[in-house]
Amino acid sequence: MTASTKPSHHHGNLRSALIEAGVQLLREGGLEALTLRKAAGVAGVSHAAPAHHFASLTNLRSAIAAAGFEIFDASMKCEIKKVSPSNPSEVVRAACRGYILFAIENPALFSLMFGGTELIREEPPLGASSGHAYETLTNICLPFSTDAKSLEKMRMLVWSLVHGFTSLMLAQQKNFPLVDDAIQQFEEMLPDFSKFQSME
Repeated sequence: MTASTKPSHHHGNLRSALIEAGVQLLREGGLEALTLRKAAGVAGVSHAAPAHHFASLTNLRSAIAAAGFEIFDASMKCEIKKVSPSNPSEVVRAACRGYILFAIENPALFSLMFGGTELIREEPPLGASSGHAYETLTNICLPFSTDAKSLEKMRMLVWSLVHGFTSLMLAQQKNFPLVDDAIQQFEEMLPDFSKFQSME
């Protein structure tokens, strides 16, 4: 694509275009494919253009991670909406399905968010979007908690189970030919959460 045929981006939406380009690069080529130069190319702007919004690749990664947490949170909430809120155990299972589905559909993005890649965690967009996802995990654990201490224990139990399983799956230590196989395997290992449910 020549300079004359590249799509132009107004200054106001260049940041979003670069983030979208970064997500696309991750999906197509993994973490190694993500560079400022390649993001600029996918967004259809000059190689120097990203500097207007991102001082470094770490800044771009952080913005992409923020967008990733929004997609991640939406995936959990989408599955939660499919079950009755009056059944807290099913709500937990649904949220976990959304967690696993997001990782299967976005393995490189999941790795960027959780895999130890250098990010600027204190940036407001990343802090806000990751906080929303954490809030969703917290909310699904509330029916099984009587106080702050029990809530933290339940939250860590659920998070450790689903995140550990998902990470092992992505590391190919567990091979599932179908998405449904992965989710079924996970749900079979879940405890009976109704035993933890607090009494009204």
